[in-house]
Amino acid sequence: MSKTKKMMYINRKAPYGTIYAWESLEVVLIGAAFEQDVSLAFMDDGVYQLTKGQDTSGIGMKNFSPTYAALGDFEVNKIYVDKESLEERGLTLDDLQHLVWEDEDEDWAEKDSIHLVSRAELSDVLADQDVLFNF
Repeated sequence: MSKTKKMMYINRKAPYGTIYAWESLEVVLIGAAFEQDVSLAFMDDGVYQLTKGQDTSGIGMKNFSPTYAALGDFEVNKIYVDKESLEERGLTLDDLQHLVWEDEDEDWAEKDSIHLVSRAELSDVLADQDVLFNF
């Protein structure tokens, strides 16, 4: 039997104005449904995808940001956020959605899915992946 490949989805674009963010989320959910080893990275304007309180009523697009909360249900719990990208945009971890997963091995303890990492740390994580998808 073949080893499951580590698949990293890199999100660099703002959530609205292009289809990249929505397509990334759809592909992540499909991969997770097929029990792939899925991770996400948010950097550059991609960090805006995870911000709280998104309101898309003024642009006539569906707000898909609540879907990120479902990632834990699909065992997607490796979400890396580039600390420098947040800082460059005047954001902190508190500005992001609180994404969690339940650890079956620890009596369903709720754990954070978001890992705040430096660019150097993110580079190491990316180097450890088998497949990278850029959005």
